[in-house]
Amino acid sequence: MAGWLLAFPALCATAEKESPSPKPEDCEAVLEPIRQRAGLPSLAAAVVMQDRCVALGATGLRKAGGRNHVTPKDKYHLGSLTKSMTATLAGRLVTQGKLRWQTTLAEVFPDLAPRFDPAYRDVTLLQLLAHRGGVPASLDEGGLWTRLWGLTNPPRVQRMILLEEVTARPPVAPPGSRFLYSNAGYALAGAMLEQVTDTPWETLIRKELFEPLGMTSAGFGPPARPGREDQPWGHIPEGDTFRPVPPGPRADNPPAIAPAGAVHSSLPDLVRYVAFHMRGARGVEPLLPRDVFERLHRPVGDDTHALGWIVVHRDWAGGNALTHSGSNTTFFAVIWMAPARDFGLVVACNAGGPRAEQACDRAAWELIRRYLLQPEPAAP
Repeated sequence: MAGWLLAFPALCATAEKESPSPKPEDCEAVLEPIRQRAGLPSLAAAVVMQDRCVALGATGLRKAGGRNHVTPKDKYHLGSLTKSMTATLAGRLVTQGKLRWQTTLAEVFPDLAPRFDPAYRDVTLLQLLAHRGGVPASLDEGGLWTRLWGLTNPPRVQRMILLEEVTARPPVAPPGSRFLYSNAGYALAGAMLEQVTDTPWETLIRKELFEPLGMTSAGFGPPARPGREDQPWGHIPEGDTFRPVPPGPRADNPPAIAPAGAVHSSLPDLVRYVAFHMRGARGVEPLLPRDVFERLHRPVGDDTHALGWIVVHRDWAGGNALTHSGSNTTFFAVIWMAPARDFGLVVACNAGGPRAEQACDRAAWELIRRYLLQPEPAAP
């Protein structure tokens, strides 16, 4: 999570269905100076107010050194923004009675449970989604991470391999005892959702979330096709510049941890997702009941982490703001939502590293100032 914006008023989101008119204002002029100062290949953002996208813009190139400019409808990798989507998918299945927040790993995988370390048997879906399942942050032990890179099985099979290996060892902390950010924990949660529906996570999230919200651009892994500049390429910092990473299987994390961070999307479609959560916070979203959104947005224990969201107080937000950032090391994206002000913002770039994070935070703050904190005109 980038730290710069956390020291300033945060962003928030509330976007309903995109209104056909008036057309969103082009915010490229705000983004371009920030992109140039950071040396980013591209930078894109969207602002949502009162259920309407009021600003949308993109500037720069799909690939450093290339000729194709980004467009406002280009797709960006969202990294760990995927986590709140997986948690939301879990909320859909809970609402459908497929499982409960307190459903345990042993209940979902009774045939495998005897081989689990005993401490993992009672780990719940809620604990995994709140990063409180004791699941390790690193998968290097026993060479698991290296083996995951070499797997060619279907993603669902890969997640089962991950689950069996992780649960065979003791948790790194007693489940439920403390917060431990873990991509693998979300992979285990994804495996639970797959098991109770007998459906791969990728298919399930399309059916239950992307399609109902009209997120037609949403997909998995690098947004560009191998060898093509049809969408933005990811970039990694290299000295004062950014080096393009050719799209392909090695340009993203292993599919086993896709429920933690594999989704890509256009910003207009990401706005649809933010709008959905803003409506849910107001209790006017028909796809999920309000109590499910309250569970998704409420921190667990004494931590600031909810289910795929971080909850922080910001005066400009009129109370609590919900945020999360994501990166697969070659892209960076961030969402902020503040339901009390009915305002939201998303920013993304096709580069990873501190400069990318800081630039996205700077862009977010400049757009907050422009669209939310601008002084009202004096009375005539």
